[in-house]
Amino acid sequence: MSQQLKQTPLHGLHIEMGAKMVPFAGYDMPVQYALGVKKEHIHCRDAAGLFDVSHMGQLRLKGDNAAAFLESLVPVDIIDLPVGKQRYALFTNDKGGIEDDLIVTNFGDHLFLVVNAACKEQDIAHLKANLADGVELEVIEDRALLALQGPKAATVLAELNPAVADMVFMDAAHIELMGIECYVSRSGYTGEDGYEISVPSDKAEAFARKLLAFNDVEWIGLGARDSLRLECGLCLYGHDLDPTTTPFEASLLWAITPVRRAGGEREGGFPGAEVILDQITNKQALRKRIGLVGQSKAPVREGTKLFDADDNEIGIVTSGTFGPTKGIPVAMGYIAAEANQLGNMVYAEVRGKKLPMTIEKMPFVPQRYYRG
Repeated sequence: MSQQLKQTPLHGLHIEMGAKMVPFAGYDMPVQYALGVKKEHIHCRDAAGLFDVSHMGQLRLKGDNAAAFLESLVPVDIIDLPVGKQRYALFTNDKGGIEDDLIVTNFGDHLFLVVNAACKEQDIAHLKANLADGVELEVIEDRALLALQGPKAATVLAELNPAVADMVFMDAAHIELMGIECYVSRSGYTGEDGYEISVPSDKAEAFARKLLAFNDVEWIGLGARDSLRLECGLCLYGHDLDPTTTPFEASLLWAITPVRRAGGEREGGFPGAEVILDQITNKQALRKRIGLVGQSKAPVREGTKLFDADDNEIGIVTSGTFGPTKGIPVAMGYIAAEANQLGNMVYAEVRGKKLPMTIEKMPFVPQRYYRG
C-alpha cells in the first residue's frame, strides 16, 4: 500500500529511525518511533519534540488584492493582518459549515497559507475557482514543513539563530538557519511553545538531523501529535470540524474577528455569513462542542454516543484518548445545547457499558504559548 502513498522529503529518515509508518491523508506517515506514543507525548511536554508535517499544504497568494480576496472566503480580518504576523482562519461554505481550517501569514509581499493535508486539493480548487483579478495562487511543492515543540524548543532553535528567541506567539519571519532560508513561525499544534519551520525539501534531512543531534530533541509521530493537541483542546479537521458544523457550534467564536461580525466595519462578506452571524447574535445553536473528562480509566473513542442520566441520546464524541499529561481519559464532542453545562455528568456508551464523563472546560492542560 505504501507504494501508492505519497512520501514527504523526510520519509527515508523516518524509516532509518525505525518509525512505524501508517497511511494518513494520502501519505505514508510516522505514527510512532521507538519511544512509543506515551513517552513521545511526555517528552514533548518536558523537552522538545520534532514533527514532520510536510504533508500539509503550503501556498502563496500574491497581488495587491490578495488580502481582500482571501477575506471574501474566510470570516477573519486579513486586510489588517500586520506584516510578520499570522492568524487562524476558516474556509466556510454557504450553509455556514467549515470546509477547512488554516493558518494565514502576512509576509509583506505575499500571504503564506498552511492548509490541512486531507483538504489540500479541495482548498486549492476552491481558491482557484474564486480567484480575483490580479491575484496569483502559487502551490509550493519544493518545501518541507517541520514543527519543533515543547518548553526547550526555543533554546534549541536559538542555537541555530538567536533571532528566533525574540519572536512571540504567532510571529513569523524569514530566518536563516544553518545557512538555509526558512520561514519560521512561533506557533504549533501541541499547546506548547514552539516553532513551525518551512525549509527547502533538499535541505530538510540535514536540517532535521541537526535538530535531532540535540539531547533534548526526539522525533514525535502522529499518535502523540493527536493526544497532545486533544489535551490542549485543539480541533482536528474531519473529526471535530466538518462542512456541517458552524464556527459557533464548534465553539470557535474567538476565530471570528470582531470587524467581520454584525456591526463590524467589514461585516459579513464571506460564505455562510448570514447563518454564522445570526447564530452569534442570537447565541443559538442546536449543539455545541464540549470537553469531556472520564471518571474511569477506559478511553472513549471517536464515534462513541453520549447519553444523559435518563438514557436519552444527547451527543457524540469526535475525538477521544487517554491523556498522558492529564492522567485520565479526555475527549471532545458535540452535545445538545440544552445539556451543555460545565460539571454535568454524561454517559459514554462503550461496548454496551455507560461510562460516566464530566463536561469540563478546555484546554484540559494549560496552553504554554510564549507571548513575551
